[in-house]
Amino acid sequence: MQSIPADDRLIFDANRGDGRVAFSVAAHRGITRRRTVGERGPLRVRFPNVESGALEAVIVNTAGGITGGDALAVEIDVGRGAQLVAGTTAAEKIYRSTGADASLSVALSVQAAGWLHWLPQETILFDRARLSRRIDIDVAEGASLVMAESLVFGRAAMGESVTDGRVVDRWRVRHAGRLVFAENMRLEGAIAERLAHPAVAKGWHAVATLLIVPGDETVVTQVRESCAAFRGEAGISAWNGIAVARFCAPDGAALRHDIMTMLAALRVALPRLWLQ
Repeated sequence: MQSIPADDRLIFDANRGDGRVAFSVAAHRGITRRRTVGERGPLRVRFPNVESGALEAVIVNTAGGITGGDALAVEIDVGRGAQLVAGTTAAEKIYRSTGADASLSVALSVQAAGWLHWLPQETILFDRARLSRRIDIDVAEGASLVMAESLVFGRAAMGESVTDGRVVDRWRVRHAGRLVFAENMRLEGAIAERLAHPAVAKGWHAVATLLIVPGDETVVTQVRESCAAFRGEAGISAWNGIAVARFCAPDGAALRHDIMTMLAALRVALPRLWLQ
């Protein structure tokens, strides 16, 4: 691999994206409306509908992707009794890094009697991408959350693969003030070789986690009885008052099909951009 001259590296390091979008929504007479909105750098949020009931929020990254040294943050607060479906305009792309990690943080808070469906489109990693992601969730007693986060290693339709890179993924979930789910995942170095192991992904290139709070064996039974055949593999379990489903699929298209199949079984409203 050709080295990058020191002067060029300094230019790259200085030209990094620093974006943050933070907003809150509140319920008023049965209608959820935005309350506060803050935007910085390349991140924007738009609210395409003003219908009664749930509000829809769409997050836009005007930079078109993330690379090493960029830092993006999303913070969402759903007020008491409010209803929000939130997602992204497109798959987030993590491009090759010259050394530094791209940083992505997501903080979600749902107050009592409120609900949030956080359903961003896939995160696609390119070869030699480096991503450090942190997800922090706080769901109050009597509130509910459904969220899905997907990682796709390369674009199969373009003949791309990820032979080398780094992904660090940290999740912390609190329900009614109690830590109910904590997970750290790290995949580094020869990613394609690791994904090829049967115990990792058996050569497939797309994985996802679906979190349901609250969740119990009733949710698990509902999914197992209602889901049609998956194009990849999926499993769901419940513990600590939450339900977690895991997906592994050969590519991003199969992964999306399987996630949508399970969400349909749960009767979860999808962002309209998922259906286009």
